[in-house]
Amino acid sequence: MQIKESYRDVATTAGGEGTMRIHLFHPDIPNYPNARFPGVVVFSEIYQVTGPVQRLCRQIAGNGYICAAPSTYHEFTGPEPLAYDGPGTDAGNEWKITKQLSAYDEDAKLAVDTLISLPTCTGRIAATGMCLGGHLAFRCAMDPRVKAAVCYFATDIHSHSLGAGKNDDSLARAGEIKGELVMIFGKQDTHVPPTGRDLIRKTLHEKNVRFTFLELAWAEHAFIRDELSRGRYDPGTTKVELGEAGTGERVLEHVC
Repeated sequence: MQIKESYRDVATTAGGEGTMRIHLFHPDIPNYPNARFPGVVVFSEIYQVTGPVQRLCRQIAGNGYICAAPSTYHEFTGPEPLAYDGPGTDAGNEWKITKQLSAYDEDAKLAVDTLISLPTCTGRIAATGMCLGGHLAFRCAMDPRVKAAVCYFATDIHSHSLGAGKNDDSLARAGEIKGELVMIFGKQDTHVPPTGRDLIRKTLHEKNVRFTFLELAWAEHAFIRDELSRGRYDPGTTKVELGEAGTGERVLEHVC
């Protein structure tokens, strides 16, 4: 399936008056201009809509979904991605805890609004994201219009430390998620430790959320990022003949 790429700049108010760029990745079937597709909001990691996020969007769009990827840090910078380096990491982490929680939620609402406004969208909406974006997809799933969400190694949910003041209410509000939820972590993830993953799983049970919880034995944080992931990219653990397991311990580096 072919893909057409474009963007929309939408007005925002929650973090101060401004605009947010939403990158659109639209399936295209030649000679069928009125074909309609479900939509997916794709939330990025702390580096905004980078090459790996764009490639993820293209993969999803190629399977028949319209993807909308918001530029998260529009209050602080332009829509361009941050570099996978020290300054880019520092800026992304700083803005993550400077941005107002209400502004994150407004971004999610506007992305869903944008998808639903498209005449080629069926109105069936899902959300996904990685790292920071996994947390934002989790919060987006609280929108009753969102039927499903897949959250990859979602950070800061267990520590309720997203946004200004580092005191988010994501776990407390988990019961608002009425669609189906999938949480995916690597068991070697240093950003969300075992106790944090246990807390998330326990809370989802208590809140009666319909969910699947996956922990991949050898995966680390950022395991789906195919660029500058410091050796952590794992394109398909189930597609590799592993042979006999080794006995050596690996020293894990706590990096974004």
